[in-house]
Amino acid sequence: MGNLRERMIEVSESIAIDAPVEDVFAFMDDPENHLTVTPSLADVRNVERLDSGGKRLDHTFRMAGITLDGELEEVERVENERMLFAMRGQLSGEIELTFEPVDGGTRLTYTGRYDLPGQVLGRVARPFVRRYNERELSTTLANVKTHIEAPRDQ
Repeated sequence: MGNLRERMIEVSESIAIDAPVEDVFAFMDDPENHLTVTPSLADVRNVERLDSGGKRLDHTFRMAGITLDGELEEVERVENERMLFAMRGQLSGEIELTFEPVDGGTRLTYTGRYDLPGQVLGRVARPFVRRYNERELSTTLANVKTHIEAPRDQ
C-alpha cells in the first residue's frame, strides 16, 4: 500500500471569515456557490439531496487544459461543523470542509486529498499538481471570504 500513499497529494488551508458559522456552512452547502468560487470547477450537475442532508453531484474540473469528470458524494456531515466528500472518477480522493467559530466569525478549513493515477504520472505530475492545488485552494478560500463578507444590497 506504500504506492497509494506515494500517489496521494494533500493540500490544506484555513481562512478567517467575518460571518457566523451557520452562514458560512449554508454558503458552502450550495453546490452552485462552489461553481462561483472555485476557479477550476467548470460545471456541477445532477445534484441530488441525500437522506443525511448532504448532496451527491456530478462535476467537471478543468486543470491545465485537461477536463476531468467525476462525482462528489457527501459521506459525512455534521451540521455547522464538518462536510466530507468522496470524490470518484478521473480524479479520486476526498474533500473535507471544517467550520470553527472564532471571535464572532468562522475559521473555514478546506482540505483536499487526491490520488494521482499511475506510478509514472504520479511521480512526474506530483510537484505540478501540488502547486496547482495549493494556488487553487488559496484562490477558492479568498473567493469564499469575498462572497460571504460582501455587503448585501437590500
